[in-house]
Amino acid sequence: MDDRAAWLRLALCLGLGPATQRALLAAFGLPEQIFAAGRSAIAAVVGTKMADLVMAPPDLPRIEAALAWSATDGNAILTLGDPHYPTSLLDTADPPVLLYVKGNRALLNQPALAMVGARSASPQGVANAEAFARSLAATGLTIVSGLALGIDAAAHRGALAEPEGTTVAVIGTGADRIYPARNKALAHEIAARGAIVSEYPLGTPPLPHNFPRRNRIIAGLARGVLIVEAAVGSGSLITARLANECGREVFAIPGSIHSPLARGCHRLIRDGAKLVETAQDVIEELSWGIARAQSRPSAPPEEKENPRSSIAATPATLPAEAARVLDAVGHDPVDLDTIAQRSGLTLDALYAILLPLELDGHISRLPGGRFQRL
Repeated sequence: MDDRAAWLRLALCLGLGPATQRALLAAFGLPEQIFAAGRSAIAAVVGTKMADLVMAPPDLPRIEAALAWSATDGNAILTLGDPHYPTSLLDTADPPVLLYVKGNRALLNQPALAMVGARSASPQGVANAEAFARSLAATGLTIVSGLALGIDAAAHRGALAEPEGTTVAVIGTGADRIYPARNKALAHEIAARGAIVSEYPLGTPPLPHNFPRRNRIIAGLARGVLIVEAAVGSGSLITARLANECGREVFAIPGSIHSPLARGCHRLIRDGAKLVETAQDVIEELSWGIARAQSRPSAPPEEKENPRSSIAATPATLPAEAARVLDAVGHDPVDLDTIAQRSGLTLDALYAILLPLELDGHISRLPGGRFQRL
């Protein structure tokens, strides 16, 4: 078998984790030397049970399928011994032995910022993620995220909205699988202009335990991690912890004290994460001095055009009664009775005003009959 086939045999050993694989590489050198060492020598390093797994017959159909996949234009398999392997991952405690890459592999060695957050994101969180990602991508940073619904997808879309923006999606399935299916079109766009990365063998389905593990790669590829929205038990906090452990900067956007999706960010800020209000805050903290970043100052997200809506009227040009209702909504999720109390209008009058505001993109209707200003 050639060099890559031997790496694939090692990576595809069932029951053999990255730590054991790296221990064998440290002891014997390249994968070919591991398999040539024999069962007794391997057992002396990782034990008898693991030695049996290593010396099991290779899964030739899967190895051949992976080699055929990597021979397709735009696909690549990067190993720890490959000069194109991301150098930033080598600085982490648990680098994957092998990565499947679809798209531009060179982006894995470019300066990057990770952006993650809640899957069930608020409309304002989605708008923030898109605006921040676009501004940061304009400075030359590659935006790294996980292709999940909500904040992840918004971060990818924001980066792609910038004409020269680039983005990397680190996924928890095989590189030949798209999950969730709703992000299929987005995944194709990422593969065409950025890269999709996975450590899992081709064909791997969306297994729940794989997604938290891939977070270490998201954190490891980037100079820092920006948490946009996160509940206290969110997987995004795992990414933040992993980033902190490998010496990356952690940033968090604060939110409403009444929003469960802001509490994770507030906890991170209390624990030392950098509070972020504009993309410029991130750029300055990272000392990211690209000329484009200096010549293109970043405004807060609410001052930017919302890429998800076409807003014909601004608050300044709204009719007086509509502007009054918008002020009554405020910036926190609020129910109809509260809006009526604040505005002094009847429910019938409010219904007639809220619908045009929603259609024009000024507010969003949330579950539970609540509204939020965009």
